[in-house]
Amino acid sequence: MFFSNPDFYGKSLLMTQILCIANQKGGVGKTTTAINLSAALAVAKQKTLLVDCDPQGNATTGIGVNKSALEQSLYHGMIGKASLDSLIVDTEIDALKVLPSRVELIGFEVEMLSAPDRAKALKNLLAELDDTYKYIIIDCPPSLSLLTVNALTASDRLLIPLQCEFYALEGLGQLIQTVRRIRSSLNAGLKVAGILLTMFDKRTNLASQVAEDVKHKFKDLVFNTIIPRNVRLGEAPSFGKPIQLYDAASKGAKSYFALAREIMAQSH
Repeated sequence: MFFSNPDFYGKSLLMTQILCIANQKGGVGKTTTAINLSAALAVAKQKTLLVDCDPQGNATTGIGVNKSALEQSLYHGMIGKASLDSLIVDTEIDALKVLPSRVELIGFEVEMLSAPDRAKALKNLLAELDDTYKYIIIDCPPSLSLLTVNALTASDRLLIPLQCEFYALEGLGQLIQTVRRIRSSLNAGLKVAGILLTMFDKRTNLASQVAEDVKHKFKDLVFNTIIPRNVRLGEAPSFGKPIQLYDAASKGAKSYFALAREIMAQSH
């Protein structure tokens, strides 16, 4: 059992909570969750920083930042060419800021290949912050790359999105092994915040069966909140808005508010 060790997951009582959202399987709702969880926390008056650690920069555009207008991005901070304060950008929600990313972040893995502390670049960058933010949410790329290792090394907790489809659990073992390696060598305090079921379609027997199987296997580690397959959630990024600003009455918005409440409850 991956989570048989109770010390592997649980609450975090630190002042600033750093939560990374990772699963090397693509298309499971990582970026959607990063954007909308960050926005929901901010709407709940929790000062939040969204860190886009994916070279695709989808969290950056999805939150409404024009990447082409940026002079610098997360890449410049991680290679030591820019201070954190100079990189943080405002969003439409006062309590939500973003540390943006662009395609040049791909170069980080090549340029830092021989650097001794290459796995701690993001952790060292975020260490420049004081307790300005209650939550820092990190969106990871769909791979177990050096960037994902950096995110796991910098984080207190890991949120794992799982799509309610047939291959939901495929690759989860590899992710957990990576987490174990991170805990043993780079970040002994890393815990699993929980597994988030995403893209749930109540009209299909398969989605219900997958949800049931995951809850049976992982029990209390599965968040009570389930993110539905929702058209409005899919539309919001093309308008550069989190679902809370695009359609606050939608099922998608309500589900991310519920997730934010669960995350906040874990912090107390």
